[in-house]
Amino acid sequence: MKKEVIGVCPVCDNKLKVTQLACRKCGTAISGEFELCKFCQLHKDQKYFAEIFIKNRGNIKEIEKELGVSYPTVRRLLDEIIEALGYKEAARKDLVNQSEVLEKLSKGELSSEQALKLLNGEAL
Repeated sequence: MKKEVIGVCPVCDNKLKVTQLACRKCGTAISGEFELCKFCQLHKDQKYFAEIFIKNRGNIKEIEKELGVSYPTVRRLLDEIIEALGYKEAARKDLVNQSEVLEKLSKGELSSEQALKLLNGEAL
């Protein structure tokens, strides 16, 4: 039975490191400190969401349908993964842009259709 590599300590939630690699065929072993990829650092549920996201080519409506969740939930899960992968600034910038769009909408500087396009990442 295959065991999945975990990248986060189940006790303290810190990153784990690999200290040995071994060849299945000849048994050669290499010791040292090896970094796991960023995706290995994700929790199991985050990996599952990332797989669903990729499978659906980022189509939020399809992800909502498959997971049975709302748009805000999909966005929250995506933002959590973005942050877990080390892109905190990108997630924050996106939130700021959302706030700016909503503010412009409330001031009447944008129509609801324009705001919707911007929030969906489309050009005006």
